[in-house]
Formats: sequence, C-alpha cells, structure tokens
Amino acid sequence: MNILVIDDEEGLRRSLCAYLEDLGYDALDAGNGLDGLAVMRANLQDLAAVIVDLNMPVLDGYGFLRQARVEAPELPIVVLSGVGVVDDALQAVRLGAWDFLTKPLHNFSILEHTLGKVMEKARLLRENREYQTNLEELVRQRTAELERTRRQIMHRLSRAAEYKDNETGHHVIRVGEIAAVLAEALGLGDEQCANLRDCAPLHDIGKIGVPDEVLLKPGKLDPAEWKVMQQHCMFGCEILGPLTSTAEAHASCENWAAKDPEGNELLDLARMLALLHHERWDGTGYPFGLAGEAIPLEARIVAVVDTYDALASERPYKKAFPEEKCLEIIRESSGTHFDPQVVEAFFRNTARIRTIRTRWND
Repeated sequence: MNILVIDDEEGLRRSLCAYLEDLGYDALDAGNGLDGLAVMRANLQDLAAVIVDLNMPVLDGYGFLRQARVEAPELPIVVLSGVGVVDDALQAVRLGAWDFLTKPLHNFSILEHTLGKVMEKARLLRENREYQTNLEELVRQRTAELERTRRQIMHRLSRAAEYKDNETGHHVIRVGEIAAVLAEALGLGDEQCANLRDCAPLHDIGKIGVPDEVLLKPGKLDPAEWKVMQQHCMFGCEILGPLTSTAEAHASCENWAAKDPEGNELLDLARMLALLHHERWDGTGYPFGLAGEAIPLEARIVAVVDTYDALASERPYKKAFPEEKCLEIIRESSGTHFDPQVVEAFFRNTARIRTIRTRWND
C-alpha cells in the first residue's frame, strides 16, 4: 500500500517517508499541494492514505483538501501542521480531513496509530459500500426473478381457459400479442405494452366457471344460457382477485374491483381485462354498461382484438369468417362496439396482425 506525504519541509518529508517504509508501506512524496494532486492522481488505485501539511507554497493544504475531496472522497487524509492548531484543525476537517496532528511530531507512534485508525475507517466504509452494492444487485435479481415467475404463472393460468374451451387454440396468445401491437400504436410505454401482452391472454379465464353445456354448445345460446355465459366476466375477475359487491360496482364505476393488496399491477390489469373486455363504446356492453372513455383503454383494445380473432377462428357454434368479412365487421363497429381510435390503430397495423396470426395459427 502507498502513503503519500505532502510537505514543503524536505527533512521532515524524508523522515516521515523513512518511518512509513519501516512500517511496511511504500512512501510517495510531494513538496506542495499541486504536486501532491498530481502524485495522488497517478497512484489513486493503490493509495491508502495521505499526510498533508497546511502551510505550503504554490498550493497549500486547504487547496489540496478541497480538490481531493472532489476527486477521491473516500481517501483518508491526515493533516500534520503546526499553524493555528484549533481553528486550522476545524477548517481542515470541514474541508475533508479525517484527522489532525500537530507539529512538531515528537512521537511517530502517534502517526502510526492515527493512520491505522483512518485506514480502518476507510476499509469499513468500502466494505459497507460493496455490501450495499451487492445487496442492491441481489434485490434487483430477486425482483426480476419474481417478476418472471409472476408472468410465467399468469401465462400458464391463461392456458387453463384453453383446456376448458379447447376450440380456442392459440386465441389467447394471439390476443396478447396483437393487443401489445395496438397499445404501442396508441402511444403506451414499453412496460405498459409488455404488461398488456402478458395480461390480455387472461381475459377469458372466467370461462372456467361456465358449464360445458353452455360453453361448448354447438349453436346459438338461448337467453338463459346467454345470461350464464355473460357471468364469465365476473368469474374471471373473481378468480384473479377480490371483487367489490355488484351493487357497489354499479353505483360507482371507480369501485368495480378491489386493488391487489400487495400492489401487483399485473393482477390489477388482468382483473380489469377479465371484467371489462365485453364493455362497448356505446354503453350497451356488459357487465356494467360502461361507455366511451369510462372503459379503460386496455379493455377497449382487448375488446377489438378479442372480437377480431374470435371472428377469424372456428368455434363450436360457427365457422371461421374470411379475413375481409372480419375486417368489415370491425370497421362497421367503430363508434358503436369499439373505440374509433383503437379501430384506426388496428387498421394501421393489419400487416403485423396477419404476421401474428400466421405465427400462432391453430
């Protein structure tokens, strides 16, 4: 380890360097603060401490302290000076000195003790910083692992609806991918797009609660069966988290669902999509009859994507529609079923949407 001695008294400087070398250190020296800064910069990686005088030509110890605190805030600096004592010691400490010794230094063992003390403090500060850095990195890694696990669980949960309604094939995956494309086109941020990609596949999870004779009926549902089918929105939200009472939800659209108690934004988004993806722009949808921008944007996006992909896919009760027919229905439903801005974004991105349907074809 190197220790730098900065003092304009050459004899004292040589004595200090010899003493430090006897203690096992490599001693460096400079005759003023300016030269001392140059030596410090050249040897900073291996520099354990600095001993500096205050009263020197060219650049005094105060000037050295000011600059050293900026360039090397964790470098232990011990002031060794014979001027003013108390006032100068206080000023030196305010400028960044770690300790203060007075000249003449009759007992060099005091210097050894002081150096040992400040270097031990530096070691503890360094270890604490490294611990904090490692801890922060560990927290980042664990948080990322937790986030990956959450997303994996949600992806696998979305497949539960596919096993219940096996005609949907890759429908839920396509809904997630296309929804993310529209979200990007509508100006949502990268994280919001990624969250929608992961949560949109859960929009139909509530179908788990719909009886097979209704869900898989190969024909048109009668009014009673349709009422049962509509319950899948409530079922889905309840599977993913707690609902407020239906009466309260109707009374105030802001209270449609309780927030996740742990503050999980993914679950909040997934619950909202499961509950509101059948609301319509004109207010004739279900379960609450929300209209316009009272329907969250993500739910308006999923409404378009879910309908389009359902039209283009074969189901127990219908054959797949030709693409032109699907596009015609989406266009004609703008302003009634769907948000016109979402429909516009949809038609700006039909090429990307076709690519997704090809990749995830049933």
